[in-house]
Formats: sequence, structure tokens, C-alpha cells
Amino acid sequence: MAAPGGDPTTTLTGVNCNDAKGADKLLCLIQDPYSGTFHADAFWASLGTSVLLMIVLTLAFSLMRPRNTIVYAPKVKYADEKHSPPKLGKGLFEWVGPVSRAKEGMLVEKTGLDAAIFLRFTRMLRNIFLTLSIIGLLVLLPANVIGSNKAAIKQISQGGQGFFVTMTPQYSNKPGSLWVHVVCVWAIDLVVAFFLWRNYGAVVRLRRQYFDSPEYLQSLHSRTLMFTDIPPADRTDEGILRLADQVEHTAALPRASVGRNVKELPDMIEEHNQTVRELESVLAKYLKNPDNLPSRRPTMRASKKYRANNGAHDVDAIDYLTGRIRELEIEITHVRESVDKRNAMPFGFASYERIEDAHTVAFAARKKHPQGTTIRLAPRPNDLIWKNLPLSKQQRNWRGFWNNFWVAILTVLWIAPNALIAIFLSNLSNLAAIWPGFRDNFQRNHRTWAAVQGIASPALISLIYLILPIIFRRMSIRGGDTTKTSRERHVATKLYAFFVFNNLLIFSVFSVVYGFVAAVVKSRETEDAWHAVLSGHFFEKLLAGLSQTSYFWVIWLLQRQMGAAADLAQMINLVWVWFCRTFMAPTPRQEIEWTAPPPFDYAVYYNYFLFYATVALCFSTLQPLVLPITALYFAVDYWLKKYLLLYVLITKTESGGQHWRFLFNRMIFAVCLSNIVMGLVIRGASGGWFKVFFMIPPAFLVLGVKYYCSKMYDGQLKYYTKATLKDPENLVEPGKKVRKNDRVQSRFGHPALYKPLMTPMVHAKARHVLSEIYRGRLDNSETVATTGYSDIAMDPMSKSHPGKTARFAPPAQKEMFEVVPESRLDFEHFMNRAEFADTLGGNGELYGRPDDLISERSSTPRSFLGRHGSGSGNSSRASSPGGRSERSVSSHRRVGSDSPVASPRQNVHPAYRDDAAAHHGDIGQRERGRGMYNMSNESESRLLNGAQPVGHAAPDEDVGREVYGLDRWRTGGSGYVGLPARDAEEGLTGYDYYRARR
Repeated sequence: MAAPGGDPTTTLTGVNCNDAKGADKLLCLIQDPYSGTFHADAFWASLGTSVLLMIVLTLAFSLMRPRNTIVYAPKVKYADEKHSPPKLGKGLFEWVGPVSRAKEGMLVEKTGLDAAIFLRFTRMLRNIFLTLSIIGLLVLLPANVIGSNKAAIKQISQGGQGFFVTMTPQYSNKPGSLWVHVVCVWAIDLVVAFFLWRNYGAVVRLRRQYFDSPEYLQSLHSRTLMFTDIPPADRTDEGILRLADQVEHTAALPRASVGRNVKELPDMIEEHNQTVRELESVLAKYLKNPDNLPSRRPTMRASKKYRANNGAHDVDAIDYLTGRIRELEIEITHVRESVDKRNAMPFGFASYERIEDAHTVAFAARKKHPQGTTIRLAPRPNDLIWKNLPLSKQQRNWRGFWNNFWVAILTVLWIAPNALIAIFLSNLSNLAAIWPGFRDNFQRNHRTWAAVQGIASPALISLIYLILPIIFRRMSIRGGDTTKTSRERHVATKLYAFFVFNNLLIFSVFSVVYGFVAAVVKSRETEDAWHAVLSGHFFEKLLAGLSQTSYFWVIWLLQRQMGAAADLAQMINLVWVWFCRTFMAPTPRQEIEWTAPPPFDYAVYYNYFLFYATVALCFSTLQPLVLPITALYFAVDYWLKKYLLLYVLITKTESGGQHWRFLFNRMIFAVCLSNIVMGLVIRGASGGWFKVFFMIPPAFLVLGVKYYCSKMYDGQLKYYTKATLKDPENLVEPGKKVRKNDRVQSRFGHPALYKPLMTPMVHAKARHVLSEIYRGRLDNSETVATTGYSDIAMDPMSKSHPGKTARFAPPAQKEMFEVVPESRLDFEHFMNRAEFADTLGGNGELYGRPDDLISERSSTPRSFLGRHGSGSGNSSRASSPGGRSERSVSSHRRVGSDSPVASPRQNVHPAYRDDAAAHHGDIGQRERGRGMYNMSNESESRLLNGAQPVGHAAPDEDVGREVYGLDRWRTGGSGYVGLPARDAEEGLTGYDYYRARR
């Protein structure tokens, strides 16, 4: 269909499109790709298949749910009593009632604040588009139909195409109908602004309730600050305290910890874990039938990094991987023992007794950067991306620049394939025009290909973009993000920008721009460039192109219903797991991971929802049908996602609702973009510039709502409090005794220093042949080097020999393979293990064991006590509700110790040994308070000198010594006086405060 004011029948070279072939025909299609004649057929086919498949998939889910609770309700089985969702009956639709009765308060408790805000955002979009659907169907649609030029529509109607053309303002010839569009723009902006403002206040209330929740009040990160870009002179515990004091004086002294340089240790551990997985895969295939082993042992090509020692030929896979594991364990042990020889890093943490003090300093540090240091609230320990913390501000900015540059390059490079998708996938008649072999089949099966266009094209486009989140996530890590929350926010931001630019703007206007350029180039033969531009009728062409594109978006949005039902039915996961178990040889670890609750990808779904909303807003006045279709999608998906988040999916890294501001800002952008599109539509329909200018104030109204909400709510969203009591004497009265166990002792340490190494898992059916094929480590030397991070200086008991330590058990007990019986291939038995919890267990809160919860007994973060909050953090196999698999447990004594119970000196990690004689006491007692500022500079040497040994506690008579206000030692200048000598001697220089306190 030709747009007014242009001649699409000729190309830039003057070839007639009606007679064009080959490349000339392709140029004609680029100029006018929407020449199909079965848009109405595709719409009805898409509507029918979407609704039908959605009903079928929902019924399939309802039938399979009672018989497969591991897939459809894993959180009922694994969650603790507090976080377990309501029980479900066995009936076909007995899941509907509990889901409908789940209110927001229960959702926050059962699923976490991130999941609750996701559902609130979905519900807000549903309400917005339900309201806008009333405006679209009762006001916009009648105005477009009544105002259309019936003669023109009848002339161009072909094969049902007029069904859609009538609903658009493309052929509107009544000025009054365009004023209806202007009024509706005001109404749409007011509706969106109202719901955004209303939900912003609701999110603030949820956030304040989160701040007052026991989980937050008892967590370590709630009272901890993170310091980055610390200058070399201040890279000590004392330096961190001085930097914090330059920002804001607080009533209590924080406990500080400067980061240590672990260098290649994280990469070595990652390589070790990857090698373990490779060995497990090799063994699973080789031992698939242990009673009938293959005649040849498995072989593999050694990696290039180690090919010099193994040669370029194939090597025995089991021996090679076993050797690599053994070598890596030795290297990791050596690096862990020598960590005290490393320099301090430009980051650190400071933890306060009171949450108010930490948040007050963080609020005051927003615009203050003492000595160039950035101070902000610390995230949860499992939220940190440790390898990016040492980056300087310049390195982070440079990496961010290159990251954005490559994203921009990728976005631009995608224009060409995206244009081909716009030409051929959205309209198969174009493909028939240049492909003679396809043309005959297309003409014979016209309606069949119409259905294919309505179903296959949008599905293929969605499939292409599944890989984008993976690319952007890796690029964000390389870009210097320090937390997983910021990484996910940046991934969602880049995905949204990519989708809006390529999928919406380029996809919708590419052919229009090309056609306009073609007309201008041709007109330059008879007139100058400026007059050629004016006579090109750009706005009319744009209106025609957008009207044609709206058909595709209506069909594409209809397909989203099917995707929502597919998510509920978990069809992809079911099919993949069945295929792997039937035709492949999965490892025990893989089978355990398949039974775990899968994490919810917030970045991907936020991007999808924002993009759907942006498309619907931009085409709301152009094609009012998109409004009820979008409202239907969000109404259905809210219900389905509510079930999934209650019973199936978990939040891998809880941010505490920090995604809301990103969502709010993108909705503001979507409204402003839709106003621009609506203005172009009005101008293209010959509405005049006056109507366009009259549409500008609503955009400023929406921006005003953003400014108001930012000023009123942002501080409440981020900070527990903005100010605290300035007079320390009001908090600590002179002469009042304060018990040391009232203090919070922070332990933000790099997990590479204490994280247990993975152990290869083998099916129990292959146990009898294991000794014949495995030549790896058979003694448990993994955790000897890390005993300094243990909270219990005690050997674990042997499972089969009560009263004997695991170290002196018979040799069979010291196998380093973990033999897992078939009955124990369930996440229930392994959910407390660090190797599984890091990727599948969220932060442990779902199972009642948050990583950074401070224990009631000793103010010790649970992440350093093990998953149960007691026992060694070194054991890679913690106790489980369902029992233990057959594997030896770690010993807590030094290598070479002949005594069953090692001395306190021996139980200290080399990085924490004190040169002086160490006192020791009962487990669970607290160390004595230490002075803060009378410390020597340890940035170059003796980094951890002075740290107390494991198990040390203060004498009872020192527990209740007097503590005075900070004015006793703050002088207002750079000097600090008045510290007791004993406090200075026990200054908080020990990294032990933040790694393994008792």
C-alpha cells in the first residue's frame, strides 16, 4: 500500500517495482515491505492458537502438578516453616484458591521483597492497561472508525486488510476526531502518572516494613558500610575508621576490615570446580554400566595451558583430570597459607553496633568522598562481585565506557538482520516475491502460510533474543559492576535499550525512512535538496508505515499469552530433563541440581514487561486493540507468576526491592516516547502543529511526578534513617558498663579464603569399581589449610565409628569421592552445602539460614559457621535434614599433629597467627574490646599481626569494663588521645574480626 505523497513503485535506480526482479525487487521490498494481504487471517489465527494453547498448557499443568511436586511445588518441600507457601490439595484446580488468597503481606514473607515488588509491578501494569482499554475501546476506536475516509478505505481494502485500517487514524479526514486523540494523550499520561505515584508510595511502605523486619535488623549487612577506592595511605583497619570519622561522627566505634589481595586464588578455585565437574561427567559416562565397563578408558585432549606437560596427543581423561585436581588443591592450599604476605586492597568494610549509625554515615557520604574514597551501604555478602572490588575508579569508568561502546556496536550491527526480519518474517508474501520456488506453494496454501506468519514469526524473534541476557550479563561483569544487583539492573537497562531501539524503532520505521530517502533522491533530479525533503511527505509516510507495523505488534502481543502458560507448565525444563536422563549420562550433581527450585531471572522479565508496556503505549492511539490485548496478558501473567514465585521459583540474590527506581524511570521514559509517537501520528494525519504542541504539557506533568517522587521517597527507600543522635553521652552514659557481647562483629571476607572445595560425586552403583579406576587424593587434606576460618576447634566424629575422629577412621572412610545413593539424589539433602547454595539456594533465607544473620550466641555471621550456624565452615559436606551421604568429613587439626585435639596455636590459620603468646578460652565467649586508633601502619608488612587465635575469648573480669563517650578521645583534629593502653595493644587490626570470630 502506497503512502500519500510518495511513489513506491520505483526504486532509487528508477526501476518499476511491478516488473522488478532479483536485487531490484529486494530494494522495492525494503521500500514498502508491508504489501501482504492476509493480516486479518494472521490476527485470527494468532488469537485462536494463543488462547487454545494457553488453555491446553494450563490444563496440562493442573494435571501434572499433583503428581510431580518436585517440579511444580519444590518450595513446599524445601522451605522452612516460616517461608513455606500454603499447602496445596491434589484436586485439578485446588491451586487456584491458595494463589488467589495470597495477599501482599504474605508474599513478602514467603517469597521476599524482590518477588513481592515484581508482582506489584505486574499488577500495576495490569491496572494501567485495563484502565486505558476503557479509553481505547470506548473513545479512541470509535473516533478512528467514525473519522476515517470510507471511500479511501474501500479502495485499498484487500483480503480483509481494511479490518485493521479502519481502526487507525491513517485515513482520518475529520479534524474533530484528531482532537479526541489529543485529549486521550492527556488522559493516558494522567492515568500512568497516577498509578506510578500510588505504587511508589506503596513500595516505600513495603521498604520501611522490610527495614523493621527481624531478618533485616539481625543481618550483618544492614549495619555495614563498604569502602572502595581507598588511597594507599589508608588501606588499614585504622585508615577505614578515620575515613568514616571524616564523614560523620557516630556514638559508637565501628569494627573495620580492609580487604586482602587473594590474587589468583578465585580463578584457581573456579578452575578446580570446573575440573571436578569435568571429571564427574567423564566418570558418569564411563560408569554408566559399572558391571560392564567399556574396553577403553576415556581419553581427552589436554588444555593448551597444560599441553606442554602432557603433550599434544590424547591423554587418559581420568588420570589427567585427577592430576589437575590434585595439583590445584596443593596450589590453593599454598596460596591460602600465604595470604598474610599480600598487600592490602583498596576496599574494605566497617560494621557498626547500631543500624542507625551505619545509615547515617552512608547518607552523609553521598556527596562526600574523603581522600577520594566512596562510602556506601554494604550489600549482602553473597551479592558482592569480589573480583571487581579492587578496581580503581578510573579502571571502572574505562571498563564501563568500553562496555557501553560494545553494546552500542552490537545494537547497530543488529540493524541489518533486524531489517530483513521486518521485511520477510513479518510478511511472507515478500519472501514469495523474490523466491520463485516458494511463491507457488505460498499461493496454493495461502491461509496455511497466514497461520505460520502469525505463529512462527513472533516465536522466532523471541527465540533469537534468549541469548542476549547471557551476553549482556558477562559484559556487565567485565564492565566493573561490584554487586550482582547492580549487574542485573544494568543488564535489564541494556536489554530494554536494545529492544526499544532495534525491535521497536528500527523495526517499525526502517522501511519508512528508506522510502523517504528514495523519494528525496529521486526528487533531487528536478529540484533542490530542501524542497525535495519538503515534498517527500515524511510524516504521512511515517503514519502509513506505523499503521502497517501495528498489525505485527497486535499479533506479537497475542503470542505472549502462550509464553506465560509455557512458563507455568515448565515444559522446557521437563523436556530437557527427560531427554538428558533418557539419552545421556547425567552426573549425580546434575540430578541434584535438577530437583532444586530454579532462580527467577528478574532482569529478563522486567525487560519483557517494560518492552510490552512501551509498545502498547506507543501504539495506543494508533491501534487501540493493543491496549486490551496487553491488559489481558498482564492479567493472566500476574496470576501465573504469582503461583511460580510462591511455589516454584526463588530469588537468587535478594536486593530488598532495589529494582523499583529502575522500573519507575523506564516507565517515565516509555510515556515520554509514546507522546512523541502520538505527536508524529497527529502530524501525519494532517492534524497541524498546534495539536502537536498541545500534547507537550502532559510529558512535563509526568516528569514533574518523577521529580516529586524522587524528592519525597528516594531517601526513605534507601536509608533506614538519615540522621542519628549527635551527642554520644545520651547513648552511653559515663560510668555505665556495656557488655562486649552487645557489639556486632562484622566479617566480610573474600569467600576464596574459606570456601570449601568441591568433591567429585559418583553414583553409589559404581562404588565397587571406583578403586580400580581412580588414582586421586585419598586423604582429606583440603581443609587443613583453612582451619583458621573454623569456629569450632574440634575434630568431627566419624559416622561409622562413634567416639573416633574422622581423621583416624579406617581408610575407606577417607575416600574423597562422594558416593551418592539413588535415594539421595535430591536437593533436600544438599541444600545446606555451599557449592549448591551459592547457585541454587539464594542467600539461604528461604531455608531459615540467611548467610549474614548474626547468631544469637556469639554475634557470628552464619556464613562463617557453616550453613547450620554451627560446626566448621570448612566442611564441604554439612549435615542435612535427610542425613549424610558417604563421604569423610574435614578434620580441624594441622597436618602432622599427633594429638587428637590440636593446640589453639595450631588451630590458627597462618594468616592470623600472632607472634605473641595467645590467650584462649571457651568457645562462644567474646574477645575483649580493642582500641581503635593507636595502631601502627601495617599496609606494607605484618598485615594480620595482632589477630587473636581461633577460640580465644576475653577473661570474664574484662567483659563488663567501662566505656565512655567518644568525646573522651575525639579531639577535633587529626590526633586521637585518651585510649587505654590495653585497648591500643589489642587494636582492631585483626582481620579475624571479619572472617572467623567466635
